[in-house]
Amino acid sequence: MLNYTLTHPPLLRALAAAGHGSQVLLADGNYPAATAKPAGAEVIHLNLRPGLLSVTEVLGPLLEAVNIEAARVMALPDNGDVPAHAEYQQLLGDGVDFSVMERFAFYEAARGPDVAFVVATGDQRICANLLLTIGVRT
Repeated sequence: MLNYTLTHPPLLRALAAAGHGSQVLLADGNYPAATAKPAGAEVIHLNLRPGLLSVTEVLGPLLEAVNIEAARVMALPDNGDVPAHAEYQQLLGDGVDFSVMERFAFYEAARGPDVAFVVATGDQRICANLLLTIGVRT
């Protein structure tokens, strides 16, 4: 039996197959998960309905399972504040390199060869996408 809260078998399998430097995209409910990803990246569907589950709700258990070294988020077109980004920074802590990317630069990064898988959530917040880089085991 697992000793942490992440129990979703496809997500555990995908994390186990990813390694240091692999990237994981936690996609909001507006993200085109079927097309804005690398061809070989699996999409894990956790989008039961709009609003369920959020990226933040998926991030918590992921942080119990793997170390994160970097996080990238998508900027609003007007570069305004995105409340979800502050939540992510708080959960990730000061030791994680955190940066905001222009929308199309984010899409390009999310299609990169290091993206191992995409988690499609039901998060309805705008620009709530989160691209994580897995760190080394400590």
